[in-house]
Amino acid sequence: MTARPLCSARAELGEGPSYDPASDAAWWVDITGQTLLEHRFADGSTHVHALPRMASLAARIDADRQLLAMEDGLYVRTIAGGALRLLTPLEADNSVTRSNDGRVHPSGALWIGTMGKNAEKAAGAIYWARGAEVQRLFADISIPNAICFSPDGGTGFFADTARNTIWRVALDPATGLPRGAPEVFVAPGKGAGWCDGAVMDQNGVLWNAAWGGAAVNGYGPDGALVRTIPVPARQPSCPCFVGPDASRMIVTTARQGMDPAARAADPGGGLTFALPGVFDGIIDPPFAL
Repeated sequence: MTARPLCSARAELGEGPSYDPASDAAWWVDITGQTLLEHRFADGSTHVHALPRMASLAARIDADRQLLAMEDGLYVRTIAGGALRLLTPLEADNSVTRSNDGRVHPSGALWIGTMGKNAEKAAGAIYWARGAEVQRLFADISIPNAICFSPDGGTGFFADTARNTIWRVALDPATGLPRGAPEVFVAPGKGAGWCDGAVMDQNGVLWNAAWGGAAVNGYGPDGALVRTIPVPARQPSCPCFVGPDASRMIVTTARQGMDPAARAADPGGGLTFALPGVFDGIIDPPFAL
């Protein structure tokens, strides 16, 4: 399997990819670059939209609107024109933190993480949001990542990259709220890279971007490694299924923290890569207002 650049647009810290089947477009963000990127598969064009502050996630709401998780709250963005409306604050009174990884649960609720802008230890948390309602689920998280869900919505997954561990927790499928305490799902050795963003397919395989490992690793329902897919960039950050049948995958990457020599040695850093159609993927549902 050969990963190829989706487009020439390069991010400093690519993150938060999503796919809109109605428009056949992929969306992702450059967190520190404060931009929202849109790739239209129909004509192969890529469009870069400037943002007024850092964002970490773009999730669809309907044909006209999308949800942006930004450094101070959740915003509704009008796709035509890009107007932003604050839906609800998220740690807006804490200048240390910003939003990070997140994903929409099958119920339409969002799980969204926060972290220190300089990865301060235990400065972040993971929240549940539905409409304008927000609940904190887990505290003392340094770098929240790998948020994804089982196909039936009955299990949630999340990671703290600083601890290089992914946990799973039983959920109420109707709401996406936890029903118990988290337990360790997988703790890969550091030689495999650091657990970053993740997505789960129809077979219960969790596909995890290995930051520093130049790969996407697939873990079966029992946590065993079932496949490693190389990515031609040192710092993959988050995968996402795309296409009408969700059989393809894109993976964002980053150049954050690299000095000039490291950047020269990593020519794929910051690009978003496409993997061919061999997956039994799932398209994330829209966020429920």
